[in-house]
Amino acid sequence: MIAILSKLLIKDYTNTSDSRVRQLYGMLCGGVGIVLNVFLFLMKFIAGQLSGSIAITADAFNNLSDAGSSIITLVGFKMAGQKPDSQHPFGHGRIEYVSGLLVSVIILLMGVELLKSSFAKILHPEAVDASPLVLLILVVSICVKLYMFLYNRQVSKKIDSAAMMATAKDSISDSVSTIVVLLTTLLAYFSDIQADGWCGILVALFVIWTGIGAMKDTVGPLLGQPPEAEFVKHIEEIIMEYEKQGVLGLHDLVVHNYGPGRVMLSVHVEVPSTGDILVLHDMIDVIEHRLANELNCSAVIHMDPVCLDDELTNRIRHKVEEIVMGMEGDVKFHDFRIVHGPTHTNLIFDVVVPFDYRMTDEEVVSHIKEQVEQLGENYFAVIDVDKAYV
Repeated sequence: MIAILSKLLIKDYTNTSDSRVRQLYGMLCGGVGIVLNVFLFLMKFIAGQLSGSIAITADAFNNLSDAGSSIITLVGFKMAGQKPDSQHPFGHGRIEYVSGLLVSVIILLMGVELLKSSFAKILHPEAVDASPLVLLILVVSICVKLYMFLYNRQVSKKIDSAAMMATAKDSISDSVSTIVVLLTTLLAYFSDIQADGWCGILVALFVIWTGIGAMKDTVGPLLGQPPEAEFVKHIEEIIMEYEKQGVLGLHDLVVHNYGPGRVMLSVHVEVPSTGDILVLHDMIDVIEHRLANELNCSAVIHMDPVCLDDELTNRIRHKVEEIVMGMEGDVKFHDFRIVHGPTHTNLIFDVVVPFDYRMTDEEVVSHIKEQVEQLGENYFAVIDVDKAYV
């Protein structure tokens, strides 16, 4: 159904890299979710009243909350698609993550409420009436929720949306919850064993676990998480294609994500210090435009000149490299240069230290300085510490 509706309602529906197409996909899924969840709520509420099952009734209100979640998703995609303005120059794309977070919170609240209701049912058990109509409603509900999981997951992968993936996880948790409710209802029908309350607890715990997982998926982009390894690899491949034209290497890559389709990146690209600055600058401009066009991002490149034809610089750089590479862990260095003075020589460079490195930044700097001073020749290390943001 979603595939048919997307073809009918979304112009250029295959171009999912376009922000407008992404927005329409999100709004379409949100609208369909509202209709289906309200339908399931009405069916399950009737089934819960007919059977006297707290688990079925709680599952019904869980679907009602899902309808509210679908409204949040629809509104979130609508707001995320707004153009940048003076107050939000990087656009409103992160609203999509906020909407996904709100969906996660609703899932958690429903899990807690279901847990409370289930404990009450254990303390005050009541018989559950499993009529054929009630069983049919539960089976239909399971099928509908499985369908919602499949189309939400498919769309989330197609448009790379954390909010849609949170909705998909909510749908699969609802399917599992209803399956457990159905099994408990059948157990009561065939054996008179009243496990309604205990079933509700299992369902509640599963719903809470799903909500926590969905929250992690949406909080990460809001706080700022590293880019996908494939994205970083693509950046490096594009830049290093210009090795014959003068690119020596790259470092200090930073990627800022302001929502799907709103990525900004900056990177330092090393070039020979003896090259023609105008030719090298033109090459850097070409690389920036390629990154923007092929990765749908805004790219800024800082050009770092590297001295290659000075024997002394190369010899000392090699010694410093041995010191840095001799340290445990993935410690790296770059931007090496030498400044000679009347009393000592400054060796100036940056060191990249992992976030979880066993030594503090101060300890790393102190260790390298001590090793550099042991080289003799009145060498003094001037070190800036960088972090790997990718």
